Amino acid sequence: MTEHTEIRETVRRRYAAAAIRSAAGNHEQARALESSHCGATPESTEHGRVVFGAELYSPDETEDASEPAVAASLGCGVPTAVADLHPGQTVLDLGSGAGGDVLISARRVAPGGRAIGLDMTAEMIDLARRNAAEAGVTNVEFLQGYLEDIPLPDGSVDVVISNCVINLAADKPTVLREAARALRPGGRFAVSDVIADADMDDATRADLQQWTGCIAGALTRRQFHEALTAAGLVDVEITETHRVHTHAAAAIVRARKP
Repeated sequence: MTEHTEIRETVRRRYAAAAIRSAAGNHEQARALESSHCGATPESTEHGRVVFGAELYSPDETEDASEPAVAASLGCGVPTAVADLHPGQTVLDLGSGAGGDVLISARRVAPGGRAIGLDMTAEMIDLARRNAAEAGVTNVEFLQGYLEDIPLPDGSVDVVISNCVINLAADKPTVLREAARALRPGGRFAVSDVIADADMDDATRADLQQWTGCIAGALTRRQFHEALTAAGLVDVEITETHRVHTHAAAAIVRARKP
């Protein structure tokens, strides 16, 4: 088993377990899998701050999605709040999980638009499809596949979003190249993700459990900027929103395909 395959399988098992818990309505247990590594930080616990999950969404932001889909969120931000979606657009959510951001996006691009969720975990795909059916949202599609090999044609989407998932990918430069490939000219990249501090220690980097909890695999601000530029995207903006770990922060990352 290669290193990339091992990382992918470790992440898949963790989020499959989270999906099973969320499908049974045990959202707190699902989030506990994440908070065991991504949420237990001095910055969050000392001041009672929420660092990820459904509590990051305001009521106005969640009115377009079902409560179970939002409750199952394991993200570190609210990418739909900054994606500037409009009717008629096609939006792709990388690592769509339980489908909350896809459902929010689908309402905003209607009429005439559609929202596509991509996730490698079969259990998450099943949960997202169930949530979409229960919400009565029909302009959605959920695909099972890898972020490193997006199963969509070149130039087929207007906006790419993601919520705290790219950091989990073993080969992030390939993920960003694939996102750029899928975007139409003028298309936008608007994601929430984890940005590692430049001085993250080697022990944290080497810890696979921390990787699945969103920390060890995160790029630094400079690395993320360079990878987006190498993928052919321009107007890169990286804005830190809040700390999620002693060695990392959540950030909104924006870019555009020329």
